[in-house]
Amino acid sequence: MKKNTAGQQGSQRLAAEKQSSAAGSGRIHPVVIYPFRQPADYSDLEALYLLIAKLNVEPHKYARPITVMDRKTYYAQKGDPRFLAFRKNTVAKHSDILDSWCVDTCQMWYSGLGSAFERGTDEDVYWLIPGDFNYGSAVGQEVLGRLHDLPEIALELRQDLCVGEIATDHNNSKQLIDTYGTFALLYNWFPVEAQEIRQFTERPRSEFFAVRHGFLGELLRQRWFAYEQTVVMMLQTVFTNKRISRFFVGNISDLPEGRESFASAMQQVERTERVLKTVWRERNQPKSNWAEHYRLLEAQSEQIRRSALVILQNLLG
Repeated sequence: MKKNTAGQQGSQRLAAEKQSSAAGSGRIHPVVIYPFRQPADYSDLEALYLLIAKLNVEPHKYARPITVMDRKTYYAQKGDPRFLAFRKNTVAKHSDILDSWCVDTCQMWYSGLGSAFERGTDEDVYWLIPGDFNYGSAVGQEVLGRLHDLPEIALELRQDLCVGEIATDHNNSKQLIDTYGTFALLYNWFPVEAQEIRQFTERPRSEFFAVRHGFLGELLRQRWFAYEQTVVMMLQTVFTNKRISRFFVGNISDLPEGRESFASAMQQVERTERVLKTVWRERNQPKSNWAEHYRLLEAQSEQIRRSALVILQNLLG
């Protein structure tokens, strides 16, 4: 059997991509968001990149994966031989590394999805894969085994957005933040839209999602927030009557200690409020009485935020 060189493999992938494009069938673009802080234990990343390696050898179905790596992550680890070897021999082998200076994780999304979008076509779907979950656990490996269903729902059912929902109980810190913070604030600033969003998901800040080419193009050309961008995307689906569905991810976690600290919860609630205020102003400033309405909603929002933080402090301590 003749051994393929790297150049031959690249040519074969390009030919397969052209064939897929000519056939008019959409493909899935995996975009991996590398952890902002490099974990000491590589087992979760090793499990994740086993999946990415499998995607990389199916060019008819998947575009070449992209891994977004923040430059601060790189410079913090550039003296670590194990990190450099993993970056070269695993990450770069199975994906194109997009090195980028980013303010926050959602800006990494912007860079990665934007880069993938410029490689895509009208029928394609873009699949965001957060890299900082416990994929190396038994539950995590089970999730990885079926996570590809998430973008396939968007592709095959022609959904504009498919959101992945993590399993939680009512005492889970993410559930508490979304209940007392995210949705409470959404109901204040966008009450009608909040009701529709809650029909689809309890996780309006999910990091797992797939988005179709046309809708992603609309999102990329608008203001993109460096944080809580999923909430904005969910609002846009309602504003523009997009098709949306959800996918049950499973009981997977990105919290090493099992729950958020109160300081982290406070930050998440406060920045969600800032984002919602900005979106509301952008949509309502053309109206003549927008300032009076805004002041009323802002006063209510402050009460909601303060109440949420009291509750979360008592629950998360």
